[in-house]
Amino acid sequence: MRIKIRCMLVLTFAVLLFFPKAIQAVQPLTLEESIDIALKNSLVINIAKEGAKGAEARKREAITGFLPKFSTSYSYTRLNEEPSFFFPGFPPLIPAGNMVAGTINNYNWVIEAHQPLFAGGGILANYQASKIAEDAAFVEESAKVQDVVQDVKISYYNILRAERLRDAARQAVEMLNAHRDVAQNYYRVGLIPKNDLLQAEVELANGKQAQVRAQNAVDLAKSSFNTILKRELLSSVEVVDILDYKPLSQSFQSCLDIARQHRPELKLSILKAEQAGKMVRAAQSEFFPSVGLVGQYARFGDSPSVSGTEFKDMESWQVMAVASWNFWEWGKTKFRVDAGRALENQAIDQNKELNDQIALEIKNAYLLLQEAESQIAVSQKVIDQAEENFRISEARYKERVARSTEVLDAQTLLTKAKYEYTNALANYNTFYARLQRAMGVINR
Repeated sequence: MRIKIRCMLVLTFAVLLFFPKAIQAVQPLTLEESIDIALKNSLVINIAKEGAKGAEARKREAITGFLPKFSTSYSYTRLNEEPSFFFPGFPPLIPAGNMVAGTINNYNWVIEAHQPLFAGGGILANYQASKIAEDAAFVEESAKVQDVVQDVKISYYNILRAERLRDAARQAVEMLNAHRDVAQNYYRVGLIPKNDLLQAEVELANGKQAQVRAQNAVDLAKSSFNTILKRELLSSVEVVDILDYKPLSQSFQSCLDIARQHRPELKLSILKAEQAGKMVRAAQSEFFPSVGLVGQYARFGDSPSVSGTEFKDMESWQVMAVASWNFWEWGKTKFRVDAGRALENQAIDQNKELNDQIALEIKNAYLLLQEAESQIAVSQKVIDQAEENFRISEARYKERVARSTEVLDAQTLLTKAKYEYTNALANYNTFYARLQRAMGVINR
């Protein structure tokens, strides 16, 4: 006996030493913690953040259009012979002949600065369009965050739904098992026919099968939850039960007004229309000439050090005002402006269409929420009635004034009532999350 106790102690110590996680209970996750994990691990949000970074970089690139550009070049040219020209001379004082006017080796180093002064408003329009694109990228990121929050909430509620249905299935099996035991005792003493016992055993087997399906639904809901949180598929999951009923105090019109103010997709469509308008302005800038200021500093020489020659000074500089105008390109600019206006009109119409779609989405979510709300109230009353019905049927059966069928039917009605209440409660919370997302105000 002592040896067995010592072996158990050694085994327990080994488990504690080498497998500490095996004895640690899984800490239940709250909804807020689940959302934090999902937001941290979400690839969709990371993609949106990268898009925002790219939009910010493009805006900064557009700012450079206002600033001067600097460039430099270094060149080397070798001629086949020294540049010369024929000099007639002044005989007999100066004889006629060819005179050297340059060098065979020629090195040039040029630094140039170009400052745009007027570009028909194109530079400003491009900057404004890129700034709007940056704002749109951040709005899109906000929309993706709300999508993730909605997915986490729905998945979280699905776990709670599945667990409550599983508990109801387990309670049903316990009641069926108790009824089968009573029926078995009655059959042994000859109070009921074997058919009643077989019926109780069949219903018990069906109840156990329903319990298995309910447990599978729990496992599947948890796997889906892990997928959304980007965790290992088979990671252990426990969640805090927060499935309850909070009445909605807002009217449909109030929900619609909130959506028009906060729905990110609406803001995004408005920004896209504004951006399209700025791109039209950028295209129109090509109707005007561009004016710029050019400054140039140059050095020349017959050696790589560009230190000048006897024929040319070492350095020179100049400042120029340059105006250029492409006044005829066969309608190219006009066609570009027309294309931009078509995109702008398209974005405006899409915004109007989106308003109608969002209104319909909110109406659908609002009606489903009201339906689930009424179902909750009905299901609560049905459960109370079904419990009383089951209590009476069970008592009548034990007093031998009712058949087994009545008890089984009462138990089926009670289990169904619990299922409907759980589904109504879970649906209410799910539809409430969808309504919040439709309004653009879903949060933790």
